[in-house]
Amino acid sequence: MVVDVQTETVIGLPRDLVAGYTIDPSHAPEWYANIESVEWETPAPLSVGSRLAFVARFLGRRLAYTYEIVALVPGERLTMRTAQGPFPMETTYTFADHGTAATRVTLRNRGEPKGFSAISAPLIARAMRRANTKDLAALKALLEQPHRA
Repeated sequence: MVVDVQTETVIGLPRDLVAGYTIDPSHAPEWYANIESVEWETPAPLSVGSRLAFVARFLGRRLAYTYEIVALVPGERLTMRTAQGPFPMETTYTFADHGTAATRVTLRNRGEPKGFSAISAPLIARAMRRANTKDLAALKALLEQPHRA
C-alpha cells in the first residue's frame, strides 16, 4: 500500500525567504519535532545529488536514513528520496506566491512501506499527516516571529 500525505500552510513572508530557510538542512531540527539531527554526507551547498543523513523519531522508533536530493528548483521546489530501510520515502517541498507578500508551502511525503510496515500503512499515513501539520505550523510560527522579519 502506498502512503501519500500532502499538507500545506501559508506563511506571511516572501517566497525566497521561506524557501531558503525551509530547504536549508541545518534548520530542520528547529521546526521538525521528530528530527533530532541532520549531517551532510556530501559537501554543501545543497544541489541535485547532495546526500543528507537524518536521525529522527517516529511512532516511538528511532530512524536513521539518508536522503538524496533528486530535484531542486531554487525558490520553487525541492525533492529528496531515500531508498533504504523498511519505508522508502520521497519528500517534496513546493513554494508558491500567495497574494503579494505570502508563500504557500506544500509538503508531500510519498512512500511504499515494506514488510510489517506495509500492514500499518494507514496508521503511518495518519501519524504522518498529524506530524506534518504540526511541523508546518511550527515553521510558520518560527518564520513569522517579529524578530525574524
